[in-house]
Amino acid sequence: MANAQLASFKVPQVENEPFRHYAPNSVERKNLESAIRDMEQALPFEVPIVINGKPVKTGKTAKQPIPSDHAKHLAVYHEADEATVKAAIDGALAAKEAWETMPWNDRAAIFLKAADLVSGKYRYKLLAATILGQGKNAWQAEIDAAAELSDFFRFGVKFVEQMYSQQPDKNFAGSWNRVEYRPLEGFVLAVSPFNFTAIGGNLPGAPAMVGNVVVWKPSPAATYSNYIVHQILLEAGLPPSVIQFVPGPPPEVVAQAIAHPSFASLHFTGSTFVFKKLWKDIAANLDKYKGYPRIVGETGGKNFHVVHSSAAVTNAVYQAIRGAFEYQGQKCSALSRLYVSSTVWKNGFKDQLVKGTQRIKVGDPTDFQTFNGPVIGRPAFDRITGYIERAKKAGAEVLAGGTWDDTKGYFIRPTVLLTKDPKSITMVEEIFGPVLSVYVFEDADWDKTLELIDTTSEYGLTGSIFANDRSALVHATNKLRNAAGNMYYNEKCTGAVVGQQPFGGARASGTNDKAGSVSIFYRFVSARSIKENFVGLEDFGYPSNLV
Repeated sequence: MANAQLASFKVPQVENEPFRHYAPNSVERKNLESAIRDMEQALPFEVPIVINGKPVKTGKTAKQPIPSDHAKHLAVYHEADEATVKAAIDGALAAKEAWETMPWNDRAAIFLKAADLVSGKYRYKLLAATILGQGKNAWQAEIDAAAELSDFFRFGVKFVEQMYSQQPDKNFAGSWNRVEYRPLEGFVLAVSPFNFTAIGGNLPGAPAMVGNVVVWKPSPAATYSNYIVHQILLEAGLPPSVIQFVPGPPPEVVAQAIAHPSFASLHFTGSTFVFKKLWKDIAANLDKYKGYPRIVGETGGKNFHVVHSSAAVTNAVYQAIRGAFEYQGQKCSALSRLYVSSTVWKNGFKDQLVKGTQRIKVGDPTDFQTFNGPVIGRPAFDRITGYIERAKKAGAEVLAGGTWDDTKGYFIRPTVLLTKDPKSITMVEEIFGPVLSVYVFEDADWDKTLELIDTTSEYGLTGSIFANDRSALVHATNKLRNAAGNMYYNEKCTGAVVGQQPFGGARASGTNDKAGSVSIFYRFVSARSIKENFVGLEDFGYPSNLV
């Protein structure tokens, strides 16, 4: 694609998408209610595979249930087979040259337009699909499917511009040095989770933004919202083969993709177990590949709050309730283990925590009064309730919740467990549900507790320190240096915002490549240094050779 470069373009100033609050009688609440009503009347939706911009229907289908009303289905989607996956890979690779040589300002414009479509024309449709299909209430859907997704696209463009501007500072006389950031040689496989529509858009979007072609395998439990995102990208002008939308059985689709000689990168969000297995499978295939694939992944967390004796009690309580129970605890960053000073615990923390948790309304996420909706499906419901039962048998005291009902939807009451064993199962293992385990420590055991936090879990994603004593806060920060990739002071351990808190953790939580920052984009490019000489040699000898 030949294009005259007649100017050096600068992308527009970007800001975080303002949140809409859906107050009673507001225009946005009425618009969202209308979108939900329209979607409920039209479901179930048929979702095809999309290869080279065209729908493909294999006839082998699966259903995406509505977790708050599991007798109903939001969508019926076609599952990719071996031939379809091959066609997706072949089509993406055929589109690669044209896409990577498209001028940067044109690629940028596509994603900026997509952001405007997300935050404008399709906002309420995306929210409705996320509420019905993934069980989020209006606020959680808003900060995800509208705000964060459009932020990923807008700030992504800004970050890529920053990356491209990183050039050598020095040039010897008669020469010019420069660096170009090439897309990877091959295709990227994006495997996205159910819990954030925005992550569904960012996992294929980030590598595509820097000129890669992508095969996108969405989560079965987020298929419909992710399909809408893909349609938005196509409407924004994304060439039809750049991101191939390939729903289907995860093991088969992923295995075929990573066995391909042109596999260049995995962009993954999901379970630690699956990520480790894929890493091993990729390593076993190394001799097939042209290069060493880039493996970029964010997995689980066993995230903590630690509350010092100097902490403000009310703030620490309500931050814990939000951190643990927003979106039913189904965030990688959700609070799962809470360590509280005995002085603070006795000085109102326990009572406020129990009473606050008991006030949470659990129910249909389309009801604007609902704080907690359903968990995502039957396997999650059974796993979470199983952990609660095991904790009770092991001697944990249920302070709140501990009950559930799957008659209509997969509803679990927010549950607070008090344990005297800081290494009990619910303090150690990831649950990914509305379960908060509490351990009360003696004030004199501050250092021991910090050591306990650092060594209890294999994960290192998010954590929060609550203290008004600055020396205690600094001391805890240093002791917990590797316990969390995102650390918060007097603030819950969830809610990272694109462009403000780059997100990611290490240890078993992933590769810590920091989504929502410029760092992530370096993982999907392979830099090439170019030196141009302007003054030719007239001989091969050095001045030192002269006599």
